[in-house]
Amino acid sequence: MPTHKSALKRMRQNVRKAAVNKTHRSSLRKNLKAFRDLEDPAAAKTKYPEIASTIDRAAKKGIIHHRKADRLKSRLSKKTTSA
Repeated sequence: MPTHKSALKRMRQNVRKAAVNKTHRSSLRKNLKAFRDLEDPAAAKTKYPEIASTIDRAAKKGIIHHRKADRLKSRLSKKTTSA
């Protein structure tokens, strides 16, 4: 247990920030799963900008790495074409 006042405050901030990050991460995963479950390429094409924006926001907030965001978007964009 920290004894300095600033360390106690940092500990409280870390707990709050971890909860926020967990919420954002679980929301991102839920949206990714919903997008991957789409069967129709036309539906995927209309939903792709929304999921790409969500991924970009998560990368900007530091929830995921920016290269992981790029990799996710690249892999998901393949679903928008009629393979």
